[in-house]
Amino acid sequence: MALEEDDAAILLAKLPPKQVELVSLAIAQMDAISGQVQEEIINEFFGGQPSSLGHSAGGLDRAKSLVKKALGKDAADMLTMLQQTLESLPFGFLQKADPQNVLSFIMEEHPQTIAVVICHVPAGIGAAILNGLPQQKQLSVIKRIAEMGQTNPEAISDIERALEVRMSMVMSHTFRKAGGVPAVAEILNVTDRATERLVLESLGKDNPDLVEEIRRLMFVFEDIQKLSDKDIQSVLKNVETNQWAMALKGASTQLQEKVMKNMSTRAAEILKEEMGFLGRVKVSDVEGVQQKIVDVIRSLEESGQLQRPGADSEEEFVA
Repeated sequence: MALEEDDAAILLAKLPPKQVELVSLAIAQMDAISGQVQEEIINEFFGGQPSSLGHSAGGLDRAKSLVKKALGKDAADMLTMLQQTLESLPFGFLQKADPQNVLSFIMEEHPQTIAVVICHVPAGIGAAILNGLPQQKQLSVIKRIAEMGQTNPEAISDIERALEVRMSMVMSHTFRKAGGVPAVAEILNVTDRATERLVLESLGKDNPDLVEEIRRLMFVFEDIQKLSDKDIQSVLKNVETNQWAMALKGASTQLQEKVMKNMSTRAAEILKEEMGFLGRVKVSDVEGVQQKIVDVIRSLEESGQLQRPGADSEEEFVA
């Protein structure tokens, strides 16, 4: 979206068909993105210097135009798929809604109703809605999201029809699966830390096992690359080299490089050798060791020895 349309189309055309679908769908669901936000995202990805960027517009028309330019005569099927995907999105009219507007419509609804709505909007909107609820209602809503599995299609239809009348929007009525522990983890990942702590502490009084499950999903092994170098060095002191060797066998190249750059040259060489000696390993074994390292990180965070990346990890500091 930050590129000129012709350049963006050339880039889009080089992606595999599935990526073209996913990227064009993402663009169709976005509004305008400010230059500042674009710079932050691009600099995070490239690690480069800020450039001067203006607003970039998203939306369905922008996505369609890019797909047409990128695929030419082969664009028809992709455009049909894009349109159908957008039309089938649950509560599609809420995908770009102002959270405060949504909140004003559902504030007085039953916690189960609010939980269903939150499960069908982007995590950022869901988090904003959750933050705006009274504390007691927050807890009730979170509990229902965590316990939610297959949602009764009639209940979904009733909620959608009610919001359709109130917000004068059109939506689809299909059977959907929403909620569950992953939904809670995703929402809490983008809430402010005060809300996160309050919700988890309150849930922990009644269901500590549920809190443990949520915490495991809120920070995964690949998120280690989001830690600062100082924090990674703290983790390195608390994890054996043979554990890193096993865990990094299933990690991305970026994460492997991030960990090794925080080691001495000799230590990194030893780690590479151990990874090579391991040969083929079971995915379950790799994931087991990765989870142990994540548990170490959580322990270090709880003791104040590092700060896990999250919604408030971008705060500025002053000397």
